[in-house]
Amino acid sequence: MESRLNLPSLSIALKILFTGYLSVASVGLITAGLQILLTHGMADGVFGLSVDDIVFSYYGNRENSKLEAKLNGTMKDKADVHERTEIIKWVRAGSSEAEWHQKINAIVTQNCVKCHGVIPGLPNFTTYEGIKPSAKIDEGASIHDLTRVSHIHLFGIAFIFFFICLIFSLSVNIPPLLKATAIGMPFLFLLVDICSWWLPKWFPSFAYVTIVGGLAYNTAAAFMILTSLYQMWILPRFGKIYRVNSWLED
Repeated sequence: MESRLNLPSLSIALKILFTGYLSVASVGLITAGLQILLTHGMADGVFGLSVDDIVFSYYGNRENSKLEAKLNGTMKDKADVHERTEIIKWVRAGSSEAEWHQKINAIVTQNCVKCHGVIPGLPNFTTYEGIKPSAKIDEGASIHDLTRVSHIHLFGIAFIFFFICLIFSLSVNIPPLLKATAIGMPFLFLLVDICSWWLPKWFPSFAYVTIVGGLAYNTAAAFMILTSLYQMWILPRFGKIYRVNSWLED
């Protein structure tokens, strides 16, 4: 038996409230996907998210430095080929401090410090001590970075999914097992996704889990959002209406 409090029978005010939230959350999830595509999706120097991108982001490219990888990837357009070649040669030669002061510092100052030296969270390239870690062999994400990003995502995304699932729980004509599965999937695969950031740090083969986790919870969210919008605005025109308590009626 369906609950008397359900999506098809909500007042116009509540439908607009829920629709506004679901719409903003949808745009946020899409934007997050684009951000991943434009950051991690270029880790291997080729546009498009792949297993290699996940490996390079978390395990690192241990045959290369992060600085060289970026200059051949996402930062390729920030300096001309001659300047990038000079920096890469300096890195491969051991990134000596003497050569930094003689030549490399001027190139970096002209092309890099407008961001790397101003934007919080980015490595500071205004000094030799600031750029030196990026010139070392790339060992992927640090424990500090993983901890910081993990707790932000766990709290933030769980909070978003809670309200998406709460709205979807008011849907009608959905088999109970399917409804319960859809509500549980985002939280389960959010944990899987976060764990899959840590595991590739030591075991690159777990990079596949990262892609599976992200696809799974986004698929569940899309299903719940579209179903909720359909039941609020389209189903009442064609299906059975379940009236709710008077305080929710128009």
